Amino acid sequence: MIVPIFCLITFALGAAGFYAWQYLRPSIPFVEQTSKDRIQAIKRLSSGGHEVASALTELIEKDGAGEWPPRSDHDNWPQALRPYKDIYLELIPLLSAAPPSLDDAVNTVRREKYRALMRKLLTERINIAVVEAIMSSVEAGNLSVLPRDAINGFYCCVAVCRHAYRWATIPVVKVAQLETVIDFPPELDAPWPYLQRYYGVTAESGNNTANVVHNFDVNGNRVYKINVGMSELIRSSEETFFRMFYDLEVLALPIYCSMVQAVASYDSNDKLSTLKHLDSVSTHLRELLMVFYENVHERRISQSVWLSYIQGFQGWGVGRMIDGEFVKYDGLSGNHVLLFQAIDAFLGLDRYLTDEAMDRYIPYNQRELCLSLKKHSLRNKMKEGDRADARIEEELGKIVKQMRVFRAAHRTRVMPYLEQPAPERLPMTAGKSVLKGDTLKDALKVLDDMMANRLRETV
Repeated sequence: MIVPIFCLITFALGAAGFYAWQYLRPSIPFVEQTSKDRIQAIKRLSSGGHEVASALTELIEKDGAGEWPPRSDHDNWPQALRPYKDIYLELIPLLSAAPPSLDDAVNTVRREKYRALMRKLLTERINIAVVEAIMSSVEAGNLSVLPRDAINGFYCCVAVCRHAYRWATIPVVKVAQLETVIDFPPELDAPWPYLQRYYGVTAESGNNTANVVHNFDVNGNRVYKINVGMSELIRSSEETFFRMFYDLEVLALPIYCSMVQAVASYDSNDKLSTLKHLDSVSTHLRELLMVFYENVHERRISQSVWLSYIQGFQGWGVGRMIDGEFVKYDGLSGNHVLLFQAIDAFLGLDRYLTDEAMDRYIPYNQRELCLSLKKHSLRNKMKEGDRADARIEEELGKIVKQMRVFRAAHRTRVMPYLEQPAPERLPMTAGKSVLKGDTLKDALKVLDDMMANRLRETV
């Protein structure tokens, strides 16, 4: 009996050693896949009924028109919709001024002229009844009239037209900031409710998806620029800044897919694959964050022009009466970026944006993906004493550390841009509108405190 027992003990020890080696060895990244391969892998998980995979598939198929970043067609629209793009491009050279005037009366006249010309062109070239008929047909499910990629392009166009009309001059000036309600031309109001319902948002303003991510054509060229005719410094800073946000989503696709696959692997008790997918998240996140580190500095985006010529257009700060109550909307914010919301949800962190802000500015399918990632967060599934789970927790900790380093760097690098002098306007951010405070330092303290709090919460 001694020999069989000895063999049994040897086998057990060997099995335990193999188990420990299998889960504790350094994780090995998967061979790099194409975007198409990644999306197909997620579709296969979705067809098997996995909730998080289904949420990502829905986002890519509907909002992305089958791709990510979303495919946006800015050319193949029904004839009745094409004047929107023509009018934006025709008027945009008139929007920016250098240097900005500090005279309220001069700025008022300039803005009134811009708005009057836009109203005139919209009235002459847009048939509202036909536009509404097209949008009603799309809402009824007839995507042959306006396919999903064309909807993305049109959404962007209407959004930037609304932002151009809202400010009517760049840089943003005080008389514009003091407005509380704007009567938009009916041609800009007509398609907006349809687009709001299609994407599941409620704000009168645009958002990061509409104004930035959709503002690149199928060849990766940015379509609706702001500072046409301004100096090379202004134009190059603008291009670098907005392309950075598009590039983030290009590099985010492997992260979204790997997060979903990590959850699915863990749910299937395949913890070795979970580790591999987490390694993929960490590796691709490191590459993605380099886009920020390499671009947000003076040599790529000039501090002297960013505040006045680049940030302001994306703000909003006006509203309207809804059910007897005044509702004010804000503009774009870095907090609208899907990647950072998704990472936080995956890590089980509470989100920064309120439910109200999410409903206003974040498209429905993006919200659903983040809710699903939060629901299935691996950090809520870890078992104490499980060696494989301990290794998984270690990998998740690496991702947390990357986000902490990023948020610390973001706080350090962004504040000098916001502290630049802009005497033509009141202190504001695009995402928070006009800031309160007796001095610029007081006004920015609220923003700095917010970033410091978010850093503390990233644990």
